[in-house]
Amino acid sequence: MPIRVLATDVAAKIAAGEVIERPSSVVKELIENALDAGSTRIIVEIRGGGVQLIRVVDNGCGIAPDEASLAFQRHATSKLSDLADLQRISTLGFRGEALPSIAAVAEMTLATRRAEDEAGTLVRAAGEQVEQGHCASPLGTTVTVHNLFQSVPARLKFLKSTPTENNNVTLLVTHYALAYPDVRFSLHIEGRVAFQSTGNGSLRDALAKTYNTDVASKLLEIRYPGATETAEESRTSAGVEVEGFVSPPAIARATRTNLSFFLSTREGAEPSIWSGGRPCRRWIRSGMLSRAVTDACRSVLPEGKFPIAALTVSVPADTVDVNVHPAKWEVKFLREREVYGAVFGAVRQALGQLAPIPEMRARPFVPPAQGFSAGTQSSAFEMGGWTMNVPFGSESSLRASAPSAIPAPPIPVSLPILRVVGQLSNLWIVAEGPEGLYLIDQHTAHERVLYDRHKAAHQARKVEMQGLLEPLVLEMSTRQSEAIVDKLDELSQLGFHLEAFGENSYLLRAVPSLLHGSELSQTVSEVLESIVDQGSGQDWIHRFIASLACHGAIRAGQTLSLDEMRELVRQLEATAMPRTCPHGRPTMIMLSSAQLEREFGRQ
Repeated sequence: MPIRVLATDVAAKIAAGEVIERPSSVVKELIENALDAGSTRIIVEIRGGGVQLIRVVDNGCGIAPDEASLAFQRHATSKLSDLADLQRISTLGFRGEALPSIAAVAEMTLATRRAEDEAGTLVRAAGEQVEQGHCASPLGTTVTVHNLFQSVPARLKFLKSTPTENNNVTLLVTHYALAYPDVRFSLHIEGRVAFQSTGNGSLRDALAKTYNTDVASKLLEIRYPGATETAEESRTSAGVEVEGFVSPPAIARATRTNLSFFLSTREGAEPSIWSGGRPCRRWIRSGMLSRAVTDACRSVLPEGKFPIAALTVSVPADTVDVNVHPAKWEVKFLREREVYGAVFGAVRQALGQLAPIPEMRARPFVPPAQGFSAGTQSSAFEMGGWTMNVPFGSESSLRASAPSAIPAPPIPVSLPILRVVGQLSNLWIVAEGPEGLYLIDQHTAHERVLYDRHKAAHQARKVEMQGLLEPLVLEMSTRQSEAIVDKLDELSQLGFHLEAFGENSYLLRAVPSLLHGSELSQTVSEVLESIVDQGSGQDWIHRFIASLACHGAIRAGQTLSLDEMRELVRQLEATAMPRTCPHGRPTMIMLSSAQLEREFGRQ
């Protein structure tokens, strides 16, 4: 095939694919244009996951009538004039690709009016066809997008389910509400108000709308460097400023999805982020910034737990390149080490408000003191300086927790019959088998038992539930609520009876019988968190049941009687995959008789 220049419409669709990946990409570009126009109120409306309709309304400065059609030409922008401007970008958009890229894959209308214009300007665009006329329009700009990707069926086919695309848009809008707390954002999904920020300028209030009031009230404020920093610390930060909030150790999540980072650039290295005005804040994704936060929290959070954080990092404009990703998600810092150090130090400093943070160094494990005896209802153990009470019943509780109405299916036993010898460090069950010595992790072993049991009960639609004497009110983030609202029936089959109770709140009336304890509200919140970002299909159910089993299982540091250990091992022997927990961790290790004989010099 000979080399030839692509047709304009084909080239436009290829270029649009780099910028417009999904409905949330359209919303992102339109919100950024609205913010660059100085808007103080932005309304986003979507239908059909953003495929049928996207509408973004702002009260910004508007577009001049003689420039409205020009805005749909590729690389037409008011934000750059020469190459030097590229080195000091102070706006969210700058390439002039957003509107033509959207028009290449959808039908668009733009209505706009400036304060000095008597009438509004209306532009209709679809592909290369652009028509302009007059219309009645409020001050600002309204962009409406219909039938996204109808002309690109391949892209339409690879979109996720409508709830997932709705969740992506919700995630985007809530993040820009955090980046710009002085802007009032409203998100309408299928005609329903899904999110609304106050726009009063308070980041804590924006966090309350994104998560909930209780979480927001407990977050720790960050301002770094602050008035107390030494001259050496200020030099180390190399002009990097950090502001925002981070959660205390008591508030943690199972994933990194609650780490939010925003980039602000300024001229020179002198501090300016606190001087007032509205600096440009760009929502970015950065593995380096995520590592800085998680490393700073490592000594106060258990493994697999992550904080909530909303941080704005301000750097001199000439030390960062924002033009390295088509959708501007990623940036490149000139001095990554200094940025990492500033964020790490800022988070450590905030956590230091609670208690001194120990240095991160390896140290020998000290077995926790026993706080449990057979027949009591709880045990205490320490982990990383935190004392936890873990409920556990009598020696018959393992048998009693099994749904009696569900017969155990005949499963081939893949473990030898083991004889329990005792317990080591309140963590491992010591057992003897025909091949040697077995050390069984009591938590992961019980996790496997509960997972198989609850999965079988769910498949048989016979999950055993326990009603609550008083319903619990669960306040959720917008993202959690959007993920859960379409799964209420399935959650009921899994043992959770939830009822809508106001905006982003639910009444919990019943839970699976395997959950127990005084911290039930926190446990349920952590279990429900596991379904966020899991999308549709059956995979989320596996992850959900695995999380449920993890929270219902025996804890490390819990003393078990000999009968309890025997019963747990017996139940583990009857599971389908006794050697791993549902998350893939091993439940046991085996030291063979031959290996022991070699260690003692008998061979």
